[in-house]
Parts: sequence; structure tokens; C-alpha cells
Amino acid sequence: MHIDSHFDSGNIEVVEMTEDNIVNLHIKKDAGDEHMQWFYFRLDGAQGKRCTLRILNAGDASFPDAWDGYRVCTSADRQTWTRVDTDYTGGILTISHQVEAQMQWYAYFAPHTHEQHLDLLAECQLSHFAKTDRLGTTVDGRDLHRLTIGDGPLQFWVIARQHPGESMASWWMEGFLDRLLDPNDALSRSLRSQITFHVVPHMNPDGAIRGHLRCNAAGANLNREWATPSLERSPEVYHTLAAMDLSGVDFCLDVHGDEELPYNFLSGSEGIPGYETSRLPELCEIFAAAYERANPDLQREHGYTVSAPGEANLTMCTNAVAHRFQCPAYTLVMPFKDNANAPDPIFGWSPERSAQLGASTLDPLQALAQAIEDLRR
Repeated sequence: MHIDSHFDSGNIEVVEMTEDNIVNLHIKKDAGDEHMQWFYFRLDGAQGKRCTLRILNAGDASFPDAWDGYRVCTSADRQTWTRVDTDYTGGILTISHQVEAQMQWYAYFAPHTHEQHLDLLAECQLSHFAKTDRLGTTVDGRDLHRLTIGDGPLQFWVIARQHPGESMASWWMEGFLDRLLDPNDALSRSLRSQITFHVVPHMNPDGAIRGHLRCNAAGANLNREWATPSLERSPEVYHTLAAMDLSGVDFCLDVHGDEELPYNFLSGSEGIPGYETSRLPELCEIFAAAYERANPDLQREHGYTVSAPGEANLTMCTNAVAHRFQCPAYTLVMPFKDNANAPDPIFGWSPERSAQLGASTLDPLQALAQAIEDLRR
């Protein structure tokens, strides 16, 4: 048997491999930081064997409580990812699996690699509805791309993968862009005339390639850099915020995943100064209610604790953008585990369901755009 993670988004190191098909492993930390939870590796040469894969430092992960109720993702073709029962006891995450193929992949969630991101950009640029440009470069010197779609007066920004381990955000983006660029979708056609969409599909390609959970190549958590981003530590945020200043922002959606909560939910900017006395509560409610109607996988009962008035963390994208531009803004959060309200024992929360949630976003965007236009009349 052999374990390998020396590929795009890979992360694991072998501690010990025994003759009775037990493999002890460690997850590697994000470079320049203490965060770690994301893993992605390949097991070779164990087809037909029952193997026990033990992640010994799971108890030291950034979110150790997230292992409770978690089931690992596995694939023999890197296309279809199913779930395998996983045990977390005494700080050790144990995967016991009858290996299907000569090469078997395991991951924290179905990966969406940098190469897949480039494929998505290439596909989108073939649409005459989309334009691509470079906002700047990342810490490691990679291009940070934006897609501009539509030519309407409203300026809507949609970003994903600030946290590189949250690969469901890229699968969400696949569904969102596929529908938004569909020439036969009447709603998409209408939205492209109402709105100019500024889409940054992948905010943290360096972190994703390196197999990080949370940080970029400089060890920065990008979603804590929006107050004072710098070219040295967080150029990804610096360039995006500069482009926002040029275009203006009427709405911002920042797409994420959550390790612990088994739900899809929205997190808003209720704690920013002046929120309660502005038009923002009405506009945010219109968007959230319409999203819940559009896709039952989104719910509003469970989520993050709402910040008290004036106590929002302005280093976070949603709060910073809502405050800076006095516009509605949301963080959309999906689970690493499953949707507890509609569990799937085979696939859990999956790339396909993430993409469907992305496609469903156009309905609440229409409701929000109409509400903003009505207020401006």
C-alpha cells in the first residue's frame, strides 16, 4: 500500500503503515498558521482490502467538534464522491473502508481543485455574456480573476473560496454561473439586463493548491482582512476591495462552508453601525425569504449568533462591505457534513446539491433587485 497527497489541494502525511492494513496519518497545518482540518489523499494498492485509516491529530483540528457526526468523502474516479462511516473517539478520526479500486481517494469534502477552477473560467469566457479580467495577483503570484456578467445599472458582487478548504463554495459557483449564463433561461436573461454581476469564483487559489483549510500563502485568514488589507499579507482582498470601490456595490454575497453546523443558512450584517435605522433590514429580509422559498435546502432557524447593534466584526467581508457601501450583504454557508433537515445517507451534502443551491440563487436576486429599484424610484 502507498499513500500520496502530492497533487493539487492534497494534504496528509503518513506517520506509520502496518502490515495489517492500518495506516496512521497526520493532517498538515496551513503554512504560516495553526489552522488545519482539510485533508485529501490517495490510497494505492489496497483494492478489495478492508483498511483502517486513522488521523491521529484530529483532536487538534481547528474545529474538533466538527468530527462528531461527520462522514468522510471517498471516490474511485474523482467524479462521484460518496460517504463512508467515520468514527471519532479519543481525538482520533478513524475511517474503516472496504477499498473499491486500485487507486482510492479520500477527502474532507469533494475537492474542487485549481485546475477545475481554470476549467470553469475557460468555459465561462466562451459565453458572449461574460467578460474576464485580472484584478491582480495572489501572494504566490497567481492571477486573481473576475467574471463580469450583464450590463444592468445595479452592481452585485459574488465571491467564493476565501477559505480554501470550503470546496462546496466552488461547486455552488458552478451551479450559479451555469444558470446565469444560460441563454435559454428567461430569469437569467432578465437579471443580466438589470444587474452587472462581478463574480470572483476563487478568492484563495494559493491556499487551495497548498491544501490549506483557512489561510492564504502568507498565513492570512482572508475573511479577517477586510478592514485593512495589504499587498504583502492579503493582496486577494486588497485587489477585490479596490475593484469594489471602482464599481460601487449594491449587494454582496460571500459563499462559505461550515465545519460544525449541518445546515445551509445565511449570515447577515445586523451588527454594523446604523443597520437598524437604515433600509438594510427590509432589503435583507426580502432576499433571505425569497431564497428560502426558492430552495428548501436553505433554512433560517439554525445559523450563527447575530451580532448586537454596533458590535459587528468589520474585518469580515459581509460586515465590511455592508458598512462601507451601505448595501445589503450576506454570507451564505453550507455544511461539510449533511443537511440535517434532508439527509442523504449515500452522498451527504454534495457537489450536486451545492450546485443546485447556487442555481436557486437567481430567484432571490431577482426579488432583491426589484426591491432596490422600487426604493430608488
